[in-house]
Amino acid sequence: MPSELNVEVCYALPGEQTIVPLTLSAGATMRDAIERSGLLQRFPELDLTRMKAGVFGKVRALDAVLDAGDRVEIYRTLKADPKLARQRRVEKVRNEGSREGQKWLGSSRRGS
Repeated sequence: MPSELNVEVCYALPGEQTIVPLTLSAGATMRDAIERSGLLQRFPELDLTRMKAGVFGKVRALDAVLDAGDRVEIYRTLKADPKLARQRRVEKVRNEGSREGQKWLGSSRRGS
C-alpha cells in the first residue's frame, strides 16, 4: 500500500469551478482532504457540520477513508425543491399553449 495518495477536492459555483489537487498520507479521510484544500477559508459559506460531500457523485461520510485518485466533491445546498421547480416548469409550458405541455392533462382537458 502506498504511503501517499493523490486526490482532488472540487467545489463548484454557477460561474466558477475550483479543483485543488492534494497529496495526502495513506488513511486520510474526506474531512482531512477538505480541510487541507483551503476551500473552507476561500469560501466561508461552507460549513463542515451542515454540508454534504462525496466521491465521484456518491455521497460519503466525512470520516470515509480516501483511495488514490479520488475526487472529493463538496455539494451546495439546493436553492429550490426539485419537485416544485419541475411543477413550475411544466405549468409554464402549459400556459404557453404548447402541445408538449398538454400531454399530461387528461384527454377531456386537452381540447382535441
